[in-house]
Amino acid sequence: MIQASGLRKSYGGTVALDGVDLHVRQGEIFGVLGQSGAGKSTLLRCVNLLERPTAGTVTVDGQELTTLGGKELNLARRRIGMIHQHFALLSSRTVAGNVAFPLEVMGVPAAERRRRVGELLELVGLGGRGGDRPNQLSGGQKQRVGIARALAGNPSVLLSDEATSALDPATTQSILALLKRLNTELGLTILLITHEMDVVKSVCDSVAIMTGGRIEESGAIAELIRTPGSRLTREIFPLPEPAPAGSVTLTFTGDPRQPVVSEVVRKFDVGLSILGGSIEELPAGPVGRLRVALTGDDTGSALAYLRERGLLVETP
Repeated sequence: MIQASGLRKSYGGTVALDGVDLHVRQGEIFGVLGQSGAGKSTLLRCVNLLERPTAGTVTVDGQELTTLGGKELNLARRRIGMIHQHFALLSSRTVAGNVAFPLEVMGVPAAERRRRVGELLELVGLGGRGGDRPNQLSGGQKQRVGIARALAGNPSVLLSDEATSALDPATTQSILALLKRLNTELGLTILLITHEMDVVKSVCDSVAIMTGGRIEESGAIAELIRTPGSRLTREIFPLPEPAPAGSVTLTFTGDPRQPVVSEVVRKFDVGLSILGGSIEELPAGPVGRLRVALTGDDTGSALAYLRERGLLVETP
């Protein structure tokens, strides 16, 4: 649904994006994770051409946006909704007026606008609040208005620029749950910018980790978890580094109740000490990471057995 190739963006002598490639599949929630200054927001704004790349191409839903300008680009942008970090609501308008604004720009007749606004406010949980002003709303409610406005033109892609960073944890989870529901019910492809790992763990199917204008690691979370040396795995499951000599790090997916560890102890008569680890419930399912110390005469066969059972086995 979104394909960026060789994206570069420079501001004078400052390089914000340095050869970024991005592939977002239709219908997924794709997170771009990185600290402030990594280039995340610049990348997002290049996807809908609010920032025109210095070099490279952007294709959304089969249409190469970097070749467009003027009216053609404006029409293409209607298929791309955008949610802002600080809501960007018009204080002079009511909630309904804010949601209706893009429909007015599109020239939608008044009766149709009213119908559509009513549907959208119900969809985001704000039915009956259309006459309120933004200053009467909580932060989470303001963001729901922003989401409704972003959906006004029936987009196929939704861009979210740190949409939860100004919200408290409970409100963040409610907004993420809403985005996940919209993704499922409307088939929306969502590109989500964040600096919070908890956001990625809550809703993302795939992720790209950015540092210094480059993508360091990218792919489906379920695949990255099984990739040796994955930075994503290290950040989701932080363990003391460097790993002690003789220790083994095990990463596993699926039902954590499967007695794989006890099986290997019995089968190969080895000792196993758990040095640390945890289990996380991710959108792809439960994932665990353990650091263990194995002792005994047949540890090599024990590790081979764990690999056969689908565990990722890493040694220092």
